Amino acid sequence: MRIALGVEYDGTDFFGWQRLSHASTVQGALEKALAKVAAQPVEVTAAGRTDAGVHGRCQVVHFDTDVVRDMRGWILGACSNLPHSVAVTWAQPVADDFHARFSARARQYRYRILPRLVRPALDARFVAWERRALDAEAMHVAAQALIGEHDFSAFRAISCQATHARRNVHSISVFREDNQVVVEIQANAFLHHMVRNIVGSLLPIGRGEQPVAWMAELLEGRNREVAGATAPAEGLTFLGPRYEAHWGLPMEVTL
Repeated sequence: MRIALGVEYDGTDFFGWQRLSHASTVQGALEKALAKVAAQPVEVTAAGRTDAGVHGRCQVVHFDTDVVRDMRGWILGACSNLPHSVAVTWAQPVADDFHARFSARARQYRYRILPRLVRPALDARFVAWERRALDAEAMHVAAQALIGEHDFSAFRAISCQATHARRNVHSISVFREDNQVVVEIQANAFLHHMVRNIVGSLLPIGRGEQPVAWMAELLEGRNREVAGATAPAEGLTFLGPRYEAHWGLPMEVTL
């Protein structure tokens, strides 16, 4: 049987999603918890990897097992064996040809910024701190240059292992929510550090250090060395992948 799970996590204390032999990761914690429920090893496949310090609102994974447990048992059993910073929020059987990564048609991220003189305390794990005021409207206008299919080399980490830099950004918006500036972006897929590098390039525009047209110039120039610095990990949350409706997954991950 193939089972899909929804997983949320605070990534602050993990060295990213992907299992590592020498460090604590979300995948490692999840597989350890599921192995206790199944009484045998369990290996999961995720919709996408997140870096150290990045959070997940609804990461989707799948795994195969012959062990018989009801879905409530997988959820509660996993949660009882996970650290408090990770939770399985739903579980359901899926078709054998469902694949958490390859069946996904889109992925969504949210980046939160707190622009104020004083550093955050209560929200320190989940927002990036910016000491200067930001023009969210200018950032939003600039970001619209990224919509569509482009070569995103200007926003690609040097360590990125993708075979090419072309990605299709479906939507991107920058808006104020209470005292924060929020960037939300959806694309078919993302390059390593792509969202954080986009945000890092929007920040100089928000501060008034660069014109709105700078974002389009960076995209066209395809030169990572002249784009903005990589924004901090703590502000970034992977909202989750999006799948076609025929897979029958929860609405939060369905197109």
